[in-house]
Amino acid sequence: MDGTDNGAAQSRSEWAEAAEREAARRRLLEQAEADRVPVDDTTRAVPDRRWRRDHP
Repeated sequence: MDGTDNGAAQSRSEWAEAAEREAARRRLLEQAEADRVPVDDTTRAVPDRRWRRDHP
């Protein structure tokens, strides 16, 4: 037992974790893009100024 197998296993483990993180990141980005509302579809807030007509 010189530790080379352990190092290789750890390297494979780290590679697998990195691949899982990348896959999760891509899934999140795809979901965010699917949920995104285009700017053209949003409405602009318009202030309500009716109170000024009620009070001269």
